[in-house]
Amino acid sequence: MYNNDMNDQQIKDLINQEKNRQRQGLELIPSENYVSKQVLEAIGSILTNKYSEGYPGKRYYGGQVYIDQIEQIAIDRAKELFQADHANVQAHSGASANEAVYHAWLKPGDNVLAMDLSHGGHLTHGAPVTRSAQLYNFIRYKMKNVETGEIDYEQINQLAEQYRPKMIIVGYSSYPREIDYQKIAEIGQGYQALLMADMAHIAGLIAGGMAKNPFDYGFHVITCTSHKTLRGPRGGLILSKGIVSNPLHKPTKTIENIPTLIDRAVFPGTQGGPHDNIIAAKAIALFEALQPEFKDYIKQVLKNAQTLAQELQNRDFKLITNGTDNHLMLIDVFKSFKLNGLLVETTLDKINLTVNKNVIPDDSLPPFTPSGIRLGTPAITTRGLKETNMIQIANWMKEAIINHQNNAKLAQIKQEVIDFSLQFPLPSD
Repeated sequence: MYNNDMNDQQIKDLINQEKNRQRQGLELIPSENYVSKQVLEAIGSILTNKYSEGYPGKRYYGGQVYIDQIEQIAIDRAKELFQADHANVQAHSGASANEAVYHAWLKPGDNVLAMDLSHGGHLTHGAPVTRSAQLYNFIRYKMKNVETGEIDYEQINQLAEQYRPKMIIVGYSSYPREIDYQKIAEIGQGYQALLMADMAHIAGLIAGGMAKNPFDYGFHVITCTSHKTLRGPRGGLILSKGIVSNPLHKPTKTIENIPTLIDRAVFPGTQGGPHDNIIAAKAIALFEALQPEFKDYIKQVLKNAQTLAQELQNRDFKLITNGTDNHLMLIDVFKSFKLNGLLVETTLDKINLTVNKNVIPDDSLPPFTPSGIRLGTPAITTRGLKETNMIQIANWMKEAIINHQNNAKLAQIKQEVIDFSLQFPLPSD
């Protein structure tokens, strides 16, 4: 028996300190957000006690009557939200979702086209330090024009002709512009490549109708995280088009069978039992994203991003691609202020504005002290901030950076940020 009177005060205190940090500052990292009370309750529910290897109706453990219903609801909501034929809601993260799709479709040594990391791609799209890069041959494409953000579609076509890729990946972690899915689809179809869109960052924008849905242009698979702009728990989703069959039966490796190939790649291919508490939280977040209010939220995310981007440019910040079409901005702070991204990140931390250092295209500085920072508006929009508040944030950022060696000034700005932030409660408060 547990003694429920036991109390790990050390961890409890740290959790409370983190809660206060979130309340007293503004989260500007574009991959972070705040979840609702209902999502938090599901994450901390007794569902964490259950082991559920397999899929609804096809489990290896008993006692699944309610777990099956919860997972099926999550599946149905994800399919509805993204207009997919199939959804796998078991992926533990965006990275494991991507790994599962690779495992489902590729053989070791197969060629894959993906965006170069410094031009906005993602670690899991074949960065040399990752496991996937040791298994598959990733060929990287880039932006054609960093000033406009135009992707080099001609380069992609040339690389496809040369390497005959089994897969082409779009969807990026620090790319602030819209993607021409039609052009990519036309290239991929010419070589019978699987078309995969990693929509981890913009899944909420797609769900809210403010970004294009890759399925409308012939893409076969969408992977995404359930946090970020979807405002759910930390986890992954894999959505696909094709024929849905029994995941316990081994199908032939055709694009039409990709849903079943993916299910088998998730379990037992790359992970074991699902996290039932997280799946329930995903179902709740998907329910929230299906409501009309979510579209209003996403519209405000974009309004705030456009305003903040313009206000930063007005204050001498050099934005990569000179603006944004989505929720995030990438800023060359070295060109703007002759400071590296780590120093700027640390400076803004001192005033309770949280951003992350980030490489810029073909960065001349190393990844831990890069030339850029990345920021976005999903989390602050969840708190209720509007366009006029973006002016104040831009002012604080510029003031802190030009006074990065003045601790007294930074302390003054920090108090202003705290007083301001406390006017906007967290959704869980």
